[in-house]
Amino acid sequence: MRILRMPKFWFAGVAALALAACSHGGGDATNGDDWPDYDGPTTTHYSPLAEINDGNLDRLKLAWHYDIDVGGQSLTAPVAVDGVVYFAAGASHVHALDATTGKLLWQYDSKTREKAGVELRGAWGSRGIAYANGKVFTGTLDGRLIALDAKTGKVVWTAQTTEHNDGRYISGAPWVYKDKVVIGHGGADYAPVRGYVTAYDQNTGKQAWRFYTVPGDPAKGFENKAMEMAAKTWTGEWWKFGGGATVWNTMAYDPKYNRVYLGTGNGAPWNRKIRSPGGGDNLFVCSIVALDADTGEYVWHYQTNPGETWDFNSAMDIELAELQVDGKPRDVILHAPKNGFFYVIDRKDGKLISAEPIVPTTWASAIDQKTGKPIENPEARFPGGKPAIVYPSPFGAHNIEAMSYNPASGLVYIPAMDQGRVYVDPDEPLSQWRFRDGQRISNGIGPLPKMTMPREPSSFLLAWNPATQKEAWRIPMKGIRGSGGTATTAGNLVIQGRADGHFVILAADTGKQLWTFEAQSAVMAQPITFRAGGKQYIAVIAGSRFPTAQGFEPEYDYYTQQWRVLAFALDGKDKLPEPRVKDMAIPDNPAFKVDPVLAREGALAYADRCATCHGASAMAGGAAPDLLRSGVPLDADTFVEFVRHSPVVARGMPAFTEVPERELRSIAHYLRQRARELAKEQPKGPAIDDRGQ
Repeated sequence: MRILRMPKFWFAGVAALALAACSHGGGDATNGDDWPDYDGPTTTHYSPLAEINDGNLDRLKLAWHYDIDVGGQSLTAPVAVDGVVYFAAGASHVHALDATTGKLLWQYDSKTREKAGVELRGAWGSRGIAYANGKVFTGTLDGRLIALDAKTGKVVWTAQTTEHNDGRYISGAPWVYKDKVVIGHGGADYAPVRGYVTAYDQNTGKQAWRFYTVPGDPAKGFENKAMEMAAKTWTGEWWKFGGGATVWNTMAYDPKYNRVYLGTGNGAPWNRKIRSPGGGDNLFVCSIVALDADTGEYVWHYQTNPGETWDFNSAMDIELAELQVDGKPRDVILHAPKNGFFYVIDRKDGKLISAEPIVPTTWASAIDQKTGKPIENPEARFPGGKPAIVYPSPFGAHNIEAMSYNPASGLVYIPAMDQGRVYVDPDEPLSQWRFRDGQRISNGIGPLPKMTMPREPSSFLLAWNPATQKEAWRIPMKGIRGSGGTATTAGNLVIQGRADGHFVILAADTGKQLWTFEAQSAVMAQPITFRAGGKQYIAVIAGSRFPTAQGFEPEYDYYTQQWRVLAFALDGKDKLPEPRVKDMAIPDNPAFKVDPVLAREGALAYADRCATCHGASAMAGGAAPDLLRSGVPLDADTFVEFVRHSPVVARGMPAFTEVPERELRSIAHYLRQRARELAKEQPKGPAIDDRGQ
């Protein structure tokens, strides 16, 4: 008989679970039966379940799987309550599955793609949903917050949280607590967007409060004293650029202090010289902002990047824990934003406790313990238009892939990256920088100059000790972004998917790999674990979310990979079908004569219009169809008609009705040119899409 050891922080963990249970209003978060929202039964992606543990993984098998077929990608976090798994695939198409069998109970299609059109471009789809008090809450890319009856999938209420075609969209999960649901939005990289979050009554959908994250036009007055204070940290006419600081990903609710913590995004545009030419901290860009949960009133803030200019947003996990600091227990926030430092912050007052780099950082040498501000390298701000290689890159040391904290091991498990980027001012004078096409804007950073490039990028899973601010262990990954989201349990487990198609479980204390499953596609979404029918399950959504090829052999293909929900349990009996087979030869139309002038124009147009989904240099990574192997661009007339009047809007391809015909034709010529270049380099013939090999 195996005796499970008691976690050394067990009592603190139970207290945190009890507090978390007060906020969800559904199921039992105290014992870990449910995983009701993005961050689980706690605020740390940790579960107290231990039926599946480091001593019985030889029995862990696939229990069931569900094939997702609603179009678009599904890099999303499911939730599980009272024996039902809920998830939103693609553009907020919500599903409810029996948690023990995977049988579909109901579906709800928000018709987001059909309703919104142009304003959805650049958005990725739903990253998560939430459950509370018998309702499932989902945001949509066209800015709606929808409450569904958890038993039937019927709409209870809908709130429009944005204005029509204002450039805002919702891809992040709603946050639920007590009788409220809070939602943010994205869009600052695509339009003149001023960030805000809004709280609604869970039962009625009536707005309770709204908090703006950057100040607006001073001539119109300020919403509150916090905005008046923040405006003093901006210069110029920042409001014309929106300002950014959108809360597009994570938040956290703290029942002990009755606060909501917001993780804010980058400034808009990235380059501070444009949006705030006289400098300034630009509050509340790249910050954690604490609000009173009932009223939305400002309590405190901590800014990780004052006057940020590199897209180092702080929209990554905000995890709440208790640590021993100087021999005394402290309520803390654990935070690893893009900028490469790991922060431990006091939840009571927002004061910095400690911060240390988890990857090499060249923008700052350290964080000053007294002021809480970074000790910056002035050259990293590319003064005078001089290019600078900066680490980390805009992808960050840690991005949207969830980290997790295990109170027994005392470690945080961070999907990390080490890569840099060249930053330089745009070609046009900064004072003349303007919006483009009414909606899309550049980020205020110029094209890559001819100079020494950053070193080869890498990625890894990092186990970090927040008490000592030191690395415990790390595991290198394949690919430049190979490490998926994590969850951790009282069974001494770290659960994680990987870009190479493996779904793995590691020992939480040592990092030793204990179990693996070949998922036939990338597994980058965060896993969850729950109890249903008296058994513990582990579930995750698999499917490549990469727009651009990652260097795997073979690369993921949109048509051969299958987005799936995978659920595992002890002594499971299910098995995946054989991988799909596809002829990977690149087709051609000899009658298509490439015009070199149009092809050069098309390269620029493709980078602006298409690369976000179909891959840089037309090298697809599975998130959208491979245009070099598609039959549509074989004829320019067919391509123009298809893109202008997309017949597959519901599956994620917008209709580009406003784009000039010459621009669309130029893209077709560029694609034909790239296809012929690639056809000379790659062998023809069928390939099996088995990403686990």
